[in-house]
Amino acid sequence: MSLPELGRLGFGAAGIGNLYRAMSDDVAAATIAAGWDAGIRYFDTAPHYGLGLSERRLGAFLTTKPRDEFVISTKVGRILEPAVNPDGARDTQGFDVPADTVRRWDPSEAGIRRSIEESLERTGLESIDIAYLHDPDVYDLEAGIKEALPALEKLRAEGMIRAIGVGANSAAALRECVLGADLDLIMLAGRYTLLEQPAAADLLPLCLERNVKVANVGVYNSGILARAVVPDDAFYNYQPAPAGILARAKALAACCEEFGVELPAAALQFAVNHPAVSTVVVGASRPEQIIQTAERMAAGIPAELWTAMAARGLLDASLVNG
Repeated sequence: MSLPELGRLGFGAAGIGNLYRAMSDDVAAATIAAGWDAGIRYFDTAPHYGLGLSERRLGAFLTTKPRDEFVISTKVGRILEPAVNPDGARDTQGFDVPADTVRRWDPSEAGIRRSIEESLERTGLESIDIAYLHDPDVYDLEAGIKEALPALEKLRAEGMIRAIGVGANSAAALRECVLGADLDLIMLAGRYTLLEQPAAADLLPLCLERNVKVANVGVYNSGILARAVVPDDAFYNYQPAPAGILARAKALAACCEEFGVELPAAALQFAVNHPAVSTVVVGASRPEQIIQTAERMAAGIPAELWTAMAARGLLDASLVNG
C-alpha cells in the first residue's frame, strides 16, 4: 500500500482530548469541523490523548465523512487498561479527564495489534491509515526497534494499516528507528523549527535517502513562536525559555515584522519547506485557532525574509529556499 497524501497542514487532535483544559463535545466537534472546512484532510490522534477521548471525538466526526476523503493516524505503544479503584482521580499527564484508565507500555506484537483494534473501536472507523510507535525513547528504544517496529511491519504487510512510522521528540532516536526498520514516515516533534534545526544535520537527509516522509509537529516550540510578539515569559520545551532562546525568538519576530510577516506564519511555512517534510501538524482547541492556522499557512511570505534571517545568523543559509 502506498502512503496517503497528507497535505501541507494536518490537524493534531491532542487538544480535543482535553489537553490542559476541558472542552465540551460540541466545541471539539466544531473545532474539527473548522479544520475540515479549511481544507485539512489529515488528522492525527493517539490513545494517550485524553485516555481515548481524542480518538472517540475525532471518530465521531470522521465517521460522517466519506472514508476515501481523509487520512487518519493514531499511535501504538501505550495500552489503556482499567484503573483499579480510581476514586474520582484525574489524569496526571496533562489531560483534564477522569483517570478511569491507565497507560501501560507494551511494544509486543500482541500489544501493538490490540492497540490498533482498540483504536478502531474508539474511533468507530473500519481502518487506520497510519500507525506511529509513540515516544519509544521515553520507555525503551531498543524494545521499540526490536519488537514494536517489526510488529508494525507485519501489520502493514497484512493490510491492517497502510503505513507505519515513529513519533518522538528526539532526532537521534528517530534516526535509529529509520535505520532499524522499513518505515514510511516519522513524526518529528520540535527538532526542525524556525528556532532550531538539529534534525537537518543527519535525520532529514537520511529520510530523503530512504524515502521516509516527515510529519513535522511542535513547530512553535511549546508556544514561543506562536505569537507575533514574543512575550518575556514565553515557554520553550514546556519550560520557561532560557535567556538565549528568548533573545533568538525575539530577533526572529523582529525580522518578520520588518517584512510584514507574522512570526507564527513564518514558523509554519519554514517548517514545511524542507524537501523531506510532507506536512506540518498543528493542534487546536477552538475553531478560531485552526482557522487562523490555515490562514497563516496560506499567507504570502517574501523569499527575502529567509535571506535576511540567514544574513543575520538566525538561519543556516543552506536551509533557505530562495
